[in-house]
Amino acid sequence: MLNALQSVISVILMIGLGYLLARRGWFDAGAGNLISRLVVSIALPAYMISNLMGGYDRTKLLSMAPGLPIPFLVMGLSYLIADGIARITGVRKDRRGAFMSMFALSNSVFIGLPVNLLLFGDASLPYALLYYIANTTTFWTLGVYGIAKDGALRKGTAKPSLISLSGLRRIFSPPLAGFFTAVILIMLGIRLPRPIMDSCRYLGNMTTPLSMLFIGIVIARVDWKTLRFERDFLLICAGRFILTPALMFGFVLRADFPQLMKQVFIMQSAMPAMTQNPILAEAYGADSEYTAIGTSLTTVLSMATIPLYMTFVGWLF
Repeated sequence: MLNALQSVISVILMIGLGYLLARRGWFDAGAGNLISRLVVSIALPAYMISNLMGGYDRTKLLSMAPGLPIPFLVMGLSYLIADGIARITGVRKDRRGAFMSMFALSNSVFIGLPVNLLLFGDASLPYALLYYIANTTTFWTLGVYGIAKDGALRKGTAKPSLISLSGLRRIFSPPLAGFFTAVILIMLGIRLPRPIMDSCRYLGNMTTPLSMLFIGIVIARVDWKTLRFERDFLLICAGRFILTPALMFGFVLRADFPQLMKQVFIMQSAMPAMTQNPILAEAYGADSEYTAIGTSLTTVLSMATIPLYMTFVGWLF
């Protein structure tokens, strides 16, 4: 437990460094985008190849497969609950897609993956990736569809299609491509040359520090004057930090899964909203300010909820 709490402190310190540097003007307007592209396109794929091929074989990979349906079930149920809450509480129709995405889907890469690696070590990576597969698939289908629908309502244009070629391309992002590349090579029994593995390891080691700096930059850019504790944002926070983790807890409590898988799944389900929400809202003509406030608020609050959930899963399991 002491090691876990020390890891949480490390997370906060690195995020704090990113925040301070951003406030001092070290990062210009494009720095955040550059860091996110480095993490998603270079560091994460390299880390997945290095870690999976360095510590897993065919038997270990196959043993994890039964856990994959659980995140899909939890996210799907949370999404349905968010839809019901949005209708009952009168969330504006042109905000419901963004509301449901922030309510049900978590930041499983920039925050979830580095946090789990710091808390539980490299052994948590495959389980964190199982959650990531479900999360990214759901986001780039239901999530994007909902936000695009919001934009269509605001502009008075035709509703978008749920499944599209561009959406399928986004699902198979570089991190997921790195994951599947490693899995295929492991299943075929192919080993990469040492120089390639060493390069992947060095590049992959950038994942956690760059991700934490990025979060600090995002928090530093929050316009606190625009943060309004409206009912919508309270409901989003309840979905992110209470309801969705509670659903995950209910599914994994008595499941015959490894203890570490249960811990990682609960932690991943309690992460803040995805940073892509406001970017997509802007792209599709939805309410980008609304999504920016909701995403920023959950990111800031996660600095308090992450230690609480780490203490909870450590006590429970």
